[in-house]
Amino acid sequence: MKTSNDPRHLQRIKVMQELFAWNFKKNSAPGSETGKKIVSNLAQIDLLIQSSAPSWPLDKINRVDLAILRLAVYELMLDKKNPLKVIIDEAVELAKEFGGESSPSFINGALGKLITDNQIMV
Repeated sequence: MKTSNDPRHLQRIKVMQELFAWNFKKNSAPGSETGKKIVSNLAQIDLLIQSSAPSWPLDKINRVDLAILRLAVYELMLDKKNPLKVIIDEAVELAKEFGGESSPSFINGALGKLITDNQIMV
């Protein structure tokens, strides 16, 4: 398992964990600004996830994978502050660290389809 002291990676871990926890107690908002922005744009983000992983209804996606996807889709489609390759690499790393055996390939495939379908330049 990769451990990183990169503050951006650690921040992504924190936001992913907030989103994961929020899934179980939706009456409380995430603590970070990024988490709050993701939750406030959740309808749009979840539509993009559904279109990029049509075989998987949101309620069937592993909750860790869903938190990672929500963070990555937010960064790709709304925040747009980081290069696409960085966002995808980070999402796959989070999936390796926290997800199941098939999580990295699922995350990579869903984000790849999202980029292709929306004609985002890499």
